[in-house]
Amino acid sequence: MVVLVGSSSTGKTRACWEAVQPLVKYGWRLWHPFDPTRAEAALADIERVGPRTVVWLNEAQHYLGAGSGLGERIAASLHALLTDPARGPVLVLGTLWREYATTYTALPRPDVEDRYPRVRELLAGRQIALPDSFDTAAIADARALATAGDRQLAHALEHMGEGRLAQFLAGAPELVRRYETASPPARALLRAAMDARRLDVGLHLPLTFLEHAATDYLTSDEYDTLDDNWLEHALAEVTQAVHGNLAPLRRIRSRPTQPLTQQGNTALGPAYRLADYLEQHGRDIAKPMCPPASFWEAAHDHLTQPDISRLADAAQARHRIYWSYQLRQKAAEAGSTVALAELAVLREGVGDREGAERLARQAADAGNTEALAKLAEMRELTGDREGAERLARQAADAGNTEALESIAGLGSTKGARDIGEEPEAAERILREGEGHLRRAADAGNTFALVLIAELRYLAGDRIGAKQAAEQAAQAGNPDALPSLARMREEAGDWEGAERLLRQAADAGNEDAPALLCSLLEKVGDWEGAELTAREAADAGNSDAVDRLARMRKISGTDRDGLWTYGLDPDGTPSTPW
Repeated sequence: MVVLVGSSSTGKTRACWEAVQPLVKYGWRLWHPFDPTRAEAALADIERVGPRTVVWLNEAQHYLGAGSGLGERIAASLHALLTDPARGPVLVLGTLWREYATTYTALPRPDVEDRYPRVRELLAGRQIALPDSFDTAAIADARALATAGDRQLAHALEHMGEGRLAQFLAGAPELVRRYETASPPARALLRAAMDARRLDVGLHLPLTFLEHAATDYLTSDEYDTLDDNWLEHALAEVTQAVHGNLAPLRRIRSRPTQPLTQQGNTALGPAYRLADYLEQHGRDIAKPMCPPASFWEAAHDHLTQPDISRLADAAQARHRIYWSYQLRQKAAEAGSTVALAELAVLREGVGDREGAERLARQAADAGNTEALAKLAEMRELTGDREGAERLARQAADAGNTEALESIAGLGSTKGARDIGEEPEAAERILREGEGHLRRAADAGNTFALVLIAELRYLAGDRIGAKQAAEQAAQAGNPDALPSLARMREEAGDWEGAERLLRQAADAGNEDAPALLCSLLEKVGDWEGAELTAREAADAGNSDAVDRLARMRKISGTDRDGLWTYGLDPDGTPSTPW
């Protein structure tokens, strides 16, 4: 399997096509799944692929990035094909824009759902990056061909910029010229389409949306002088093909046999697709700009899920709060539980607690408990602990394991703030929350075990605390190691405590370096304590910077070295952080 990765019109498809030509004389066949949709065709017939077949996945984002889990299923099927000796030899050829390749191969943050694990595994080691421009040797070869009589190459070489020969040959400059010299109505349609794709609206843009959105891209004078047939004339202009049979906008036609559920926005009436190069051009020139009011209004009136949810996020990011709310409201009415949850959070933010809880309850009844858990966090931040715990318990009862942890978190926060070392108070908090914690742990939430260990320790149950912490550590949670180290230290096992704290620090526990420094200070290993603090400070741990400054101030050594960490010799920051 080989996937060529590069920008639009850099010759990815042509390179693949030239590469497979020699296989014809050896009896190879080519399979290009595309009907009724590319993803559905691939899933339907991939099991029939046999030896000496080229699987052609041009614009592979339509396969690997397909929604509703289709992309992951296609990746799994391709992996099965490539690893089955009985079906070989086969060759899978694909092309991708860089943006898609980056999205599919990037590791997600710990708090974000991993949407492409199988795709990422499939693409590993199978990508070839194509440059945006031809290098000196390739240009020299092109000039030799032009000198030998290739007039098309000669013209391209004369007018291309910065070695971008493939883009010129694909008609990209003419597309940009067509956009820049378009009449005001035609340019308005193209700008609306470019903004829609820039904000992640689907490929097929309804004409009703483009017509409505375009109005505020026109000046007052331009709008007032529009004739009655302005849309017809503008469409004729933007759909006229340029070099390479490309057009700024291309009409999309649904097949008569294609179900409405598979037609996307084409089911809403005539739909158009923006040329790839203009889409990329629009991302470059309009990145800092916000679409006008008519764009958001048109999106609300003429687009459907999932486009409206994506645009709701885009509107909120651009402080178009009214349209963000209206788009989420429409998405919720269309059945989006995520939109319901987001509306609940927005209601909470403006003080409508009753409305927020009503929406959150609706989302939870439909299977989405995130809103209840989020409202609990917001109530806790405002000091409403009773309301926070009530909402967290509602989410927990609906099966949200993070909310189960949250309940424990509320309890442990109270413990740290209110109970000090009072075992009776710790026992009460443990009694109220342990059932929820145990259910969270059974559901795979290992941090719940860490909290059980902490609460049992505060309540004086050292044996129970050790058992819970060991369970969490065995399950792979490094946050349990400091608790175990503390109990080893209390038992006089200084070496065991140090070993556990070093394991926790290596695993990324943020508290471990400071605890290790403290332990080393207690046993008199000042040099080891400072080395530990220095390593943590170099890694960006601000607590370690403070501790290092304090240690050096106490010892009176290497005072000038404090400047390395942005501190004055008295241990205070030398610059505002």
